[in-house]
Amino acid sequence: MLGSRTTPVSVAVDPVALITTECITVTSAMRKHARWAHSSVSAILGGTSSPMNPSMQNSRPSTPRDDPVHRKGHKSRSSSGLGGDGFDDGGLANRWGLRGKKGKSMQDNPLMAGFGRLRRELTGCKDIHKFDTPSLLHPFLQVIQASATSAPITSLALVAITKFFSYNLISPDSPRLGLAMQSLSAAITHCRFEASDTSADEIVLLRILKLMEGMLSGPGGDLLGDESVCEMMETGLSMCCQSRLSELLRRSAEMSMVKMTQVIFERLKHLEIEAGEDLQALDEKTKEDMDTVKMDPSANGNDAIKSSLAAPPTESTPTTSFDKARNGPLTASSADNTSELGIAPASEASDDPPIKPYSLPSIRELFRVLVDLLDPHDRQHADAMRVMALRIIDVALEVAGPSIAKHPTLATLAEDRLCRYLFQLVRSDNMAILHESLIVAGTLLAACRGVLKLQQELFLSYLVACLHPKVEIPREPGIDPSLYAGVPQAPKLVKPAPSQPNSRAATPVPVRDRQKLGMEGGSRKPDAREAMVESVGALARIPSFMVELFVNYDCEVDRSDLCEDMVGLLSRNAIPDSATWSTTSVPPLCLDALLGYIQFIAERLDDEPKYDGYPDQDKLREQRRTKRLIIKGASKFNESPKAGLAYLQAQGIIKDVNDAKSVAAFLRGTSRISKTVLGDFISKKGNNAILEAFVAEFNFDGKRIDEAMRELLESFRLPGESALIERIMTVFSEQYCASDVPEGVADSDSAFVLTYAILMLNTDSYNPNLKSTARMSYAQFANNLRGVNAKGDFAPEYLQEIYDSIKANEIILPDEHDNKHAFDYAWKELLLKTESAGNLVICDTNIYDADMFEATWKPVVATLSYVFMSASDDAVFSRVITGFDQCARIAAKYGLTEAVDQVVYCLSTITSLSTETPSNTALNTEIQVEKNSVMVSELAVKFGRDFKAQLATVVLFRVVTGSETVINESWKHIVRIWLNLFVNSLIPPFFAPNRMDIPAIPLQNPSQVIDRGQKPSEAGLFSAFTSYISSYAAGDPPEPSDEELESTLCTVDCVNACYMGDVFANVVSMPVQSLVPLVSALLAELPDDPTSVVISVKSENDNQNPANGQKPASSGPVYDPAMVYLLELCTVLALRDEETVEGLGAAVAEALQNVMRNAASYHSILISRTMFYLLHLLHASYEHDFIRVPVVLHTISSFKKELFDKSAPLVLQGLTQCIKEPGPLRNEIMTSPDFWVILRNLTRNVKSAPTVFEILEGVAVGSPPTIMADNYESAVKLLNDFASAGSVGSTIEQKQDRKAKRGQQPQKQAKPQPQVDAAVARGVKAITMIYSLTTHIPVLIQQSHLESKEAWAAYWSPIFRALTTQCTNPCREIRHQSFTSLQRALFSPELTSGEHEEWTAIFGEVLLPLIVRLLKPEVYSSDPVGMSETRVQAATLLCKTFLHYLELLSEWDGMLDLWLKILDIMDRLMNSGQGDSLEEAVPESLKNMMLVMAKDGYLVPPTEEPSKEKLWTETWKRLDRFLPDLRKELPQLAEPETQKEKEEVKSPVVEQVPATEESAKA
Repeated sequence: MLGSRTTPVSVAVDPVALITTECITVTSAMRKHARWAHSSVSAILGGTSSPMNPSMQNSRPSTPRDDPVHRKGHKSRSSSGLGGDGFDDGGLANRWGLRGKKGKSMQDNPLMAGFGRLRRELTGCKDIHKFDTPSLLHPFLQVIQASATSAPITSLALVAITKFFSYNLISPDSPRLGLAMQSLSAAITHCRFEASDTSADEIVLLRILKLMEGMLSGPGGDLLGDESVCEMMETGLSMCCQSRLSELLRRSAEMSMVKMTQVIFERLKHLEIEAGEDLQALDEKTKEDMDTVKMDPSANGNDAIKSSLAAPPTESTPTTSFDKARNGPLTASSADNTSELGIAPASEASDDPPIKPYSLPSIRELFRVLVDLLDPHDRQHADAMRVMALRIIDVALEVAGPSIAKHPTLATLAEDRLCRYLFQLVRSDNMAILHESLIVAGTLLAACRGVLKLQQELFLSYLVACLHPKVEIPREPGIDPSLYAGVPQAPKLVKPAPSQPNSRAATPVPVRDRQKLGMEGGSRKPDAREAMVESVGALARIPSFMVELFVNYDCEVDRSDLCEDMVGLLSRNAIPDSATWSTTSVPPLCLDALLGYIQFIAERLDDEPKYDGYPDQDKLREQRRTKRLIIKGASKFNESPKAGLAYLQAQGIIKDVNDAKSVAAFLRGTSRISKTVLGDFISKKGNNAILEAFVAEFNFDGKRIDEAMRELLESFRLPGESALIERIMTVFSEQYCASDVPEGVADSDSAFVLTYAILMLNTDSYNPNLKSTARMSYAQFANNLRGVNAKGDFAPEYLQEIYDSIKANEIILPDEHDNKHAFDYAWKELLLKTESAGNLVICDTNIYDADMFEATWKPVVATLSYVFMSASDDAVFSRVITGFDQCARIAAKYGLTEAVDQVVYCLSTITSLSTETPSNTALNTEIQVEKNSVMVSELAVKFGRDFKAQLATVVLFRVVTGSETVINESWKHIVRIWLNLFVNSLIPPFFAPNRMDIPAIPLQNPSQVIDRGQKPSEAGLFSAFTSYISSYAAGDPPEPSDEELESTLCTVDCVNACYMGDVFANVVSMPVQSLVPLVSALLAELPDDPTSVVISVKSENDNQNPANGQKPASSGPVYDPAMVYLLELCTVLALRDEETVEGLGAAVAEALQNVMRNAASYHSILISRTMFYLLHLLHASYEHDFIRVPVVLHTISSFKKELFDKSAPLVLQGLTQCIKEPGPLRNEIMTSPDFWVILRNLTRNVKSAPTVFEILEGVAVGSPPTIMADNYESAVKLLNDFASAGSVGSTIEQKQDRKAKRGQQPQKQAKPQPQVDAAVARGVKAITMIYSLTTHIPVLIQQSHLESKEAWAAYWSPIFRALTTQCTNPCREIRHQSFTSLQRALFSPELTSGEHEEWTAIFGEVLLPLIVRLLKPEVYSSDPVGMSETRVQAATLLCKTFLHYLELLSEWDGMLDLWLKILDIMDRLMNSGQGDSLEEAVPESLKNMMLVMAKDGYLVPPTEEPSKEKLWTETWKRLDRFLPDLRKELPQLAEPETQKEKEEVKSPVVEQVPATEESAKA
């Protein structure tokens, strides 16, 4: 109504008419009352436009004087104007012929006259806003203040004034508005009326309340003075206090008080704005007025209330006010009408003093009165009054809390009395008191916590102590205790030291002190606990609150770890079991506050860090580190001072335990040492130096001896032994006398005696067992000290001051007493510490979030896990999921690996997928519907039924995505999930492209495959039953039900919703240091003992299918796809780039090699793929020494034949990768004997042979070729093997021969045999390559530095052996190529280069053995048709080679033997029984040879050359044996030859060579 400062309400009727109507309404009502029944009608008739007495129009009300008489007795001044008015009205009455009783003229009552005057003055008024406001209100105020008026009349006057304000008839521009407001305030606060019925009386009070409310919040509210405001608020409070008033009225009064308090404290903010930055000046300016205003609300202390509560009037006695007024008895008589008139008009010329608008004095006084109402020890005030005061104070704090903290006069009240009373009220068992005091405490801390650092610590410590349950979290079935291990069992501040159950020495505020302050928790009722939790929650909803706790308390050495304790408290109470000792609302309230705490940190993640004006982070971290050390050291000290000091020295807290000053400074500076232990320690014999240093830490300058003692004895507990007390007091006395202290104590001895006397006085004065009459008097105290002050007496006034001080204020020794004095003392101590503790740092920044979250994440994550597992409400799930997500984001942002790991661990556990052993896949069944298929497995069905597990899985991978680089230990859980999903066909082997060219990892075959595509529509119960029976009979698992299939599809959808592809995409691009833990986790999942994957016992049911669906085997390695998955993923990650190879290669290589070392224990698929990975890794890491080439190659070469055949493709692929590029790796592999063993073994495999041959081709003729001394012989042998393998071609050739022999036309093969053709082609090519190696021999010989004989054996011999071997190959194509290559090799110029003669072995080791082999029946029978020709070729080649090297052979000693061997072999050829071709060819070859030898002078008759006789003789001797007719055919050898004949002889030889070449080609 009046309180609105928005658009004013306008009035439709004429304002003057409205006011006139209100005047008539009031006067008409008055005339109905017996007292005014005979009054003049002037008030009704009003006046003319030209009044007879012009002076009346100028009459104005005056201001109520501020003299004490007026304020206290409310006497009103009557002005001379009244007499004139009365006389004038009397004359008018006579003129109208109105006569009273006994013929007297009727004189108007002054109350009535006032309305008549107002009407006359309003005559001719055009603008009501220019009318004098005090004059307008004056008659109405007279009625309000007149005690003779009844409640209805007073009510009408109040209604009229309220209407004037409502309709804006009185506006901010109205003349003398300030004076009118003051008058109005005085009138309504001193309103008096005759009591009638209760309801009418209370309506008056209600109207007064509404009018006061409107005045304060209306246009003239700012013009009210301090005294007016105080009187109005006192009136309101008095109504609230009066229990005899109705509940409704008291509640209304409270509501009005709330509204007025809002307005008054809102003004405080405007005062600040006006004062600007100089708030101190505002306080100084108003200091003088502080004591001029005083409020003393009481139940009967207000005129209006007294009027309403007075006895109803009798006819003979008029109503009076209660005798007792606010500040004394009323001086006004109710019969004295003049005193009831209140304010009378005065001349305009009267000098009104200026009105000072209300300011800090009234605000402070209101605040003081409200705070004093809270005093729990003041029994005058009922609890209801305290509740009301708490509500009003809460409003004041809500409106202007920060402003209160800024003004010293108000802040002092808040810091001391308000907190003191509040902290006592929160211990109340009255729920209304508790509830309201918690609300006020919360608002106070929310608004003013900057100046309430220690008070806040005390309050929150109390809440923590009350709310933190002392019971363990109950074990719930299905919830792993490790999930909630982080929830603290007790807050840190009440954790006792291990050996002293009652000593809680590590507490910053000692427990005894907290007990004195009533701040030690106890058993509180459930409702009380809920109220406390609401209070904590309200504070926690302040975004910066927890950060401030962390910075101001947890990071300060002498403060408690409030932030950690608060988070622990919320965590513990968010667990559902807390409802058993509180209410069901407590767990969700705590969970909400906890999640809010996390949300605030998450919201600040992306904020720009603010550093200016905030404490340095590194400094705070160091303080926390120091704090932890001091707490631990203090705890040790409290058990054993010596051990504690040693620990503190070791940690650098105390520089040197032998330095007394250093030790004393620490003991004096920390509050964590037990004061009892400290007292015993410093007074101990041997610790004199420490005692002296400790006392020296105090500054006694300017202090009386009892004051100095008080300060010293408050720092430790005085020991009980007199000797120890004496030691302490001696040191104190000396130290005191050495200080700059007031005169009065002569020397240290005098001081010593005086200290004892003071101790005795203190004990005597406060011993509860002594009667008051038995306590020491001053005379006795002084008498005890006679003659001890250096043989003189202490000054009486000095002793009197000491005596009075002790009597007024006990020296409370620590850990003593537990009463109100102790509370007052402990509170005083707390206030003294506030200055040194400093103000609370308000933290609107995110720079401390990382450290704070690191200190508090464990209970948060633990609680989220527990709640997630135990909850059933979707709303809870939603909030908890968000909490997990935010925790992970915060931890990832700040690099808190341990936190992310715990989140991942908890969620993984809830998913039920991260089992240590993969799930059973024996019953896996593949369901196919058209082109789609799904694998129904035990895991998929179970997971699909568990909604909570699905939710946890989605949340888990949402958390993991983006946090991969921060995860460490918890990778193992993610890996286990991947394995379980993979082996059950729920995820592919790789989401990211595999860097290795290898087929996808095969899974175990399902136990059965069911095609649902053609399922008949009529399938019902019977068909399902028969399907079940048939599958049972067949030994198959029953076909999955529709529900199981549906569950599996749910699982598939859930896995898809996890977007694991994103995780893999992030993983493959992670920095190497982040990959290390992942790879370690992958490797850790590999079985340590290979026997764990071997089936060693037959199944009980022999017919039961094994997991892979293959035929059951009695024993043997089982294929484990999970193991392959682990190894492959490790290898892929390690092979990413050079950094990963260096960082991860060693570990991965070791794992791969470990598998290979136990190859016999694993399945061939695993072994072959492992070797493939190993070879790839070898290729990438050759420059490192992770893998040794010989070891790898030897491992492969040691494979058994069966394994070799199965692993051939992958092994070969891996080897190809290693040798495809030139380099040291290729060279080392090529030179390894094992490599050639591997290749030779692989040639047996039809599929591998082509690849092996390609490798070989690269070795022999590649660019650059990698033939070297070490692998030369191996390469030749392998080429020889390939040539030998081509012998399969002989079967086709011989078939064609047989067909040709039968006269059939050679047809195209019905079945082409590409493998045979390829083998022959490789064989032919191998021969060519063998020959090509001859070009490398000179270089190899030169590099090898071998002796000539060794060099021949090493390089030429292998080639000739291979070629001669292939000259007997059953396949003609290979045989012919071999002969061609052999001939070319034999005639190679490099063969005879140099001076050595080892080349001569071509006859004894090559050609002659070749012919001998060709003569063997088994060789001949391998190709009867073609072998005849081959013998001819061999014989011809032997002759040609002999003649080619004849000149060189002539110089060789063994030529004769060689010649004779050739003749012998020719003899064998002639007699081989082959037929015409050989019988013709041998003689011809011999003829040629002998003619050439004869021509060159080697075979000549002895007559010509006696030295050649043996050759001649032996030759003919052998020839005559098998060719007796040859002499006749060679007449040339019998006589000397001419030159011409020589030329003729040569021609047949020349003609013969092409013939042999031609035949060889054929």
